[in-house]
Amino acid sequence: MSPDGAGDRSSDDAERPTTFDARVWAVREVQLKIRSSWQVRWQVAGRPSANTRNFPSKKAAESRRAEILTAVRKGEAFDVETGLPVSEWRALPQPEQVAERTWLTVAGDFVDTKWEEGQAPGTRRSIAEALCAITPALFDTRPPARLAGLMREALAGWVFNTGARTTARADGRRVENTAPESWSEILNWMETHSRPVRDLADVEVTRAALIALSRRIDGKPAAPNTITRRRLVFGQVVKFAVTRGDLHVNPIPSAQWTPPRKAIVVDRRAVVDHPRALRLLAAVAEIAPDLEAFFGCMYYAATRPGELQALTTNQLRLPKTGWGEVVLESNNPEISPRWSDEPGKPRQARELKHREKGEVRPVPLHPQLVALLRRHIAQFGLAPDGRLFRSRTGGPIKTARYRQVWSTARETALTPAEAASPLARRPYDLRHAAVSRWLNAGVPATQVAEWAGHSVRVLLMVYARCIVGQEQRALQLIDDSFAAEAPQPPTPDELPIPHTDLNQDTDDFGL
Repeated sequence: MSPDGAGDRSSDDAERPTTFDARVWAVREVQLKIRSSWQVRWQVAGRPSANTRNFPSKKAAESRRAEILTAVRKGEAFDVETGLPVSEWRALPQPEQVAERTWLTVAGDFVDTKWEEGQAPGTRRSIAEALCAITPALFDTRPPARLAGLMREALAGWVFNTGARTTARADGRRVENTAPESWSEILNWMETHSRPVRDLADVEVTRAALIALSRRIDGKPAAPNTITRRRLVFGQVVKFAVTRGDLHVNPIPSAQWTPPRKAIVVDRRAVVDHPRALRLLAAVAEIAPDLEAFFGCMYYAATRPGELQALTTNQLRLPKTGWGEVVLESNNPEISPRWSDEPGKPRQARELKHREKGEVRPVPLHPQLVALLRRHIAQFGLAPDGRLFRSRTGGPIKTARYRQVWSTARETALTPAEAASPLARRPYDLRHAAVSRWLNAGVPATQVAEWAGHSVRVLLMVYARCIVGQEQRALQLIDDSFAAEAPQPPTPDELPIPHTDLNQDTDDFGL
């Protein structure tokens, strides 16, 4: 009850303001276009605008005015917000109270929304991994020891995995599945102890979540790139909550937490030079001849492994001599089946990375790669659907196989010191070598970005440390600037005339 108000309908309305300050005016006639209307006006706590009502007859208007006057004379309090006598306000049908959403509910809804957007399986897994790191900091207590080990397993395998937790019906809507019995107790505990999402308005709660996302499971600091990725997901969920009205403002800026600098540049030490690249490809040819051209495409054309899995002869132009071309059309990377729209399938063909559906990416093929591809086709043929690269059973080449072949090739082709270094440690480093070579050869960044499938901004940011030779050219320019301003030796005409004694004989001059 307010100081000058009456009792409220429930404890939820205990702070709803009421007042006895009510004034009622006489009924007045209002001329409308077709007919007259009779208006009743009264003022509550100095707010008259919301307390005006028109009636079709003067009798009806007078009756309503009498009701308001009766409430005033009886000393009844008025609700400030609606301007109604408290007895009338209590009789109004009230909107259904919506249960306050918890962090677990909001984060789960966010995951479902993103899943329905058709994100790549890798992106879905990345979002779940980030939320698994954040969520333990947003319970009101720690779980019992017997359940602690199941928390992340249940979060990743159920709460933040829409494909496992729900089943799509024929009409496109999803229905909840029954949770595995082994997770039922920890799921119930998490639902009971998840904080209301509004608690993030407390700076200390938000900071706790930010600190949690910056740590690994063992408590050590996570990698800068991992922290940045998790921080991005956390921000997206918070904005999702703000949009739905669960939070009034984004609390993250107020937490005054500075993430570590993101280390996204390619390590120059991983970029292999041409002689060593040829040694590595030769080693692959000895170990697994059918993969020599597979790795050659990464090295000469900067293709991604998933793009090679979908490469067909129809995408290639392979002349007998000179440069060729490949027009990349799709991407078929290996994925974790539980993050796919088709559970059980280890691959999900998609559009090219950073491209819309239907977009293609033409890439020139160096003459050495053209010869390598022609030799590969002649030796190994094509799959029935025209694919160049396939396993012994005809399917895509498994990641585990080509990684193992590459590891063995490094041990064979490199010295022990080189093999222990970051040099070409991953097959993907061959792609970095191709992009770095194009940049160092002087190909414009816009063209390199088109061939590599990057934006120019990302290209220059990621490969900034791999553009070699620029330093020496810069030093030469500085040397040239000094040389241009250095004092010049005098010309013969500017040399001073030697002093001579005019009294000497002419023989002394050598004449």
